[in-house]
Amino acid sequence: MTQETAKFADFNLRPELLRALERKGFETPMPVQVCVLEDETLIDSDIMVQAKTGSGKTLAFALPLINSMDFKTREPQIIVLSPTRELAQQTAREFAWLGSECGVRVATLVGGLDMERQIRSLRDGANVVVGTPGRVLDHVRRGTFKTSSINSIVLDEGDHMLDMGFHDEMEAILKSMDNVERTWLFSATIPPEVMSLARQYLNAPKKISLVSDITSHEDITQKAYIIPSRKRFEGLTNVLIWEAPSRALIFCGTRAETQDIADKLCDIGFKATAIHGDMSQRERNNALGALRGGRVGILVATDVAARGLDIDAISHVIQFGLPQNLESFVHRSGRTGRAGHEGSNMLLLTAREAKQFKYMASNGRSKMKMEWIPAPDALEIEGQARIRFEKTLIGHALESDEFQSWAEELLTRDETLMLVSGLLAKAYGDQPSGYSIKSDVEAETNREKSRNDQGRQGASSSRNRSSEGRKESSARPNMGGGLIVQFSEGRSDGWEVGALLGLMCRCIGVGREDVGNIKLRDNSASIELSAKGATLFESRKDRLEKEGLNITSARKIESRPHDYHEQRDGGKPRSDSRTSYRDRRPSASRERDGDRPKRRRITK
Repeated sequence: MTQETAKFADFNLRPELLRALERKGFETPMPVQVCVLEDETLIDSDIMVQAKTGSGKTLAFALPLINSMDFKTREPQIIVLSPTRELAQQTAREFAWLGSECGVRVATLVGGLDMERQIRSLRDGANVVVGTPGRVLDHVRRGTFKTSSINSIVLDEGDHMLDMGFHDEMEAILKSMDNVERTWLFSATIPPEVMSLARQYLNAPKKISLVSDITSHEDITQKAYIIPSRKRFEGLTNVLIWEAPSRALIFCGTRAETQDIADKLCDIGFKATAIHGDMSQRERNNALGALRGGRVGILVATDVAARGLDIDAISHVIQFGLPQNLESFVHRSGRTGRAGHEGSNMLLLTAREAKQFKYMASNGRSKMKMEWIPAPDALEIEGQARIRFEKTLIGHALESDEFQSWAEELLTRDETLMLVSGLLAKAYGDQPSGYSIKSDVEAETNREKSRNDQGRQGASSSRNRSSEGRKESSARPNMGGGLIVQFSEGRSDGWEVGALLGLMCRCIGVGREDVGNIKLRDNSASIELSAKGATLFESRKDRLEKEGLNITSARKIESRPHDYHEQRDGGKPRSDSRTSYRDRRPSASRERDGDRPKRRRITK
């Protein structure tokens, strides 16, 4: 039996479960379900499953767990922890219909809903508990949820629960359960934090991975549109008109931006709504109902709010701005191309953000194939709209010939051009026209390319200067009375030492001799300026920020008797006043763990 030929009936499942699957029209299991169901020894083991979002993992753990339940007892046996209310509610619904004939009773413990109702569901004999870590822990501490009878734990979307800061709550819940026979961890990615949790709470887990490359998905088309930084919303609008998605999910970085984008899209005629953390549960449910019911075609959401949403047939995922990391990119893209449907995942980035994302992808050793293209301009949109309109006209003409004789008669008249023009004006109507952004995209792309070229030239110049010896370095003036300027951008943002040096000289108006040490890290950078440079910096620092360098601090350098470079190249050997690395290291008896920080719209 292979994954392609397997049927649910091939597995040792209760007849009640098979009938429930049949009523839903489920006959063929998805790969992750086959992997869990075909090995019957897994029910007696801890397992760690890595599978992408939308792969069917809810049924993968619900089927075998319900299949092994003892329905003679009315105490909780299974607990499923989920990162969000929506995912928990979706999982609870899956358990309810799947185990309806078996006697499954589900209690949903999530924030934002009535606590007393949840307590009643526990007292009424719930044998499956699904909830978010915060609310589950509340019930444990109140004594309204007794965990002594729990024998099965499922950590669903484990990576995201840790991302959301639920580490302490998860630990407290896991420690409160003494009679657990199996702990199952399901996650789209397995970062170090997830591995650490697994080592602590899973006993020799069996591992199942259905992810070969975290950024590859054969049913999803990957595109990246370059949009102008000062016309980001206009770029988004043009892409929506161009792509014409049937049902789109737009990811934004903040709650405020989410609501702002949805409101602006509605203002220009799109049918859109938002979902974010500032909304009540009723408002969130209304927004989801509007999308599912077809009243809107665009849902604008934050990462947290969209986690676990059960929305069928999302044709387009649009990531509006740079994802926080590659894992976030993967989670977002998994909202489309689900259950065998094709989908499109699109990044909308500025030229600067595009460079940052490419760096992120290369560091993650991703093999994804991404098509990089400028966002369509108003003229391109107009041309595409006319082609679509002409195809629509031809389609209508082929469906009926009742107007053909009339059309032939009109073509014999002298005013044919005027008649056709008038008909087009009447029929074409108010088509979306898009915004003129081509020149902005080209200017920013060229500026970014120039900055890269400067960086390469700067690096080359630095190497040449180094090869000439230390004479030039020692000739630099004392940096005393100058400034150390700190920036929040670094190597991961695409910066190089040469580019930073060139930009500082050009924006502040100093020579290279007025720039001291440049320290470039992954997420920050610092530059020393001489006293002359410091004077000019105060009046011209806004030029740096316009170039994309965010200044976090500017600290004065106290006067020094000798410049750093002079000390470096002077007559006294440095070794007299230096402490060796070995002497500076923590002693072997020092507690290492103590040094580590605690982890705490589209239809028109």
